[in-house]
Amino acid sequence: MTAPASDALVFFGVTGDLAYKQIFPALQAMVRRGGLDLPIIGVARSDWSNEQFRARVRDSLEHHGGVDNEAFEKLAARLQYIDGDYADAATYARLRKALDTARRPLHYLAIPPSLFVTVTEGLAKSGCTQDARVIVEKPFGHDLASAHALNETLRRTFSEAAIFRIDHYLGKEPVENLLYFRFANSFVEPIWNRNHIASVQITMAESFGVQGRGRFYDEVGAIRDVVQNHLLQVTGLLAMEAPIHRNPDAARDERLRVFRAMRPLTSADVVRGQFRGYLDEPGVAPDSQVETFAALRLYIDTWRWEGVPFYIRAGKCLPVTTTEVIVELKPPPLAVFDGIRAGQCNQFRFRLSPDVFISARARVKTPGETMAGENVELIARRHPGDEMTPYERLLGDAIDGDASLFASHDSIEAAWRVVDPVLTGMPPPTAYAAGTWGPATADRIVAGDGGWRNPAASEAAA
Repeated sequence: MTAPASDALVFFGVTGDLAYKQIFPALQAMVRRGGLDLPIIGVARSDWSNEQFRARVRDSLEHHGGVDNEAFEKLAARLQYIDGDYADAATYARLRKALDTARRPLHYLAIPPSLFVTVTEGLAKSGCTQDARVIVEKPFGHDLASAHALNETLRRTFSEAAIFRIDHYLGKEPVENLLYFRFANSFVEPIWNRNHIASVQITMAESFGVQGRGRFYDEVGAIRDVVQNHLLQVTGLLAMEAPIHRNPDAARDERLRVFRAMRPLTSADVVRGQFRGYLDEPGVAPDSQVETFAALRLYIDTWRWEGVPFYIRAGKCLPVTTTEVIVELKPPPLAVFDGIRAGQCNQFRFRLSPDVFISARARVKTPGETMAGENVELIARRHPGDEMTPYERLLGDAIDGDASLFASHDSIEAAWRVVDPVLTGMPPPTAYAAGTWGPATADRIVAGDGGWRNPAASEAAA
């Protein structure tokens, strides 16, 4: 039975960058589509009035996608601002009064994890948590122990079914298409296993640095920032079994099985790098050993994937900005015509950003008398980008109580278990020049598998 939809949205940390850059544009889009008809209450300590709150929302829209006057007026009519200290019981009393007849609020905690206890206790004492839901932003913990502690904190106040741990990457249209492509095409399943797949490569490249976020980045690094969450979630979608039905828990259960089967990383599985110039960034410690690049080799100990390496690579100041998945198949068992070298085998390619497509690579004969071939790429789908933004999709799902695209507490802890052994005690990161594909030592991760498949700069710029 489907739970009733939330009847109010409460946003803690409403004066922050996340609300300004992502949430306000998503809310306007939801109003424009007719998918948002509830009060929206912002909570922060900025000494704002309701008019200043609405002006902030309008300024956000002017800088992030544009103002739709009709939709904005409808949105503005739903906005209310509450100013107050998160540790002050009076703040929550004002919130309870502002909620009025709403009895199923959705609380969005876009605040530091250190404030979770304070806010959840304040909500509970004021009667704002009965039949309520809560959204929690990443990073969800700093390691396995802190993630477990955060889960325990939230579950003291909210039931597991009411907790929505948001990873906006799961709300991206191209990422969802990975799952759809796998299970909506009958030709995929027979070859999607260790008998036919040689390796999987996942690359998340950014051509820019930390962009003024040095203090934040120096507390996380590439593994915590994008590997433990975004890229392991993509791995889960690629490797999971088919859900037995379409309810929200089915797909999450299958992803969890994959995370539990992932072999914990060791130092031999990981190469870390740091781009030259990182230490000069404001907020970065002068002797920082935080990685801005990580390459790792991961194995999933299941019947389907035993022995198939998953190569994951993420970094800043690389040659292009793009995210791409390469699923490389094994060569034919016998070279009847010309030999097929590593890197020439059949493959599926999923370009997730910025140019979005799915393609299959095949061998065809080149013109002439000799039986020699070349690779051609068959584009299965190409589109310019998301029609619906990730936050628009995920906010709508949370309001409706659909947790399909949100991470469960046990899957988050299972993902931390994979990376936890290499978060500390690792050798210092190797320096690499900006505009390169990271340190040369990363090549050892894919040694024997034909090297990294670097995305083409021309496609990434398309």
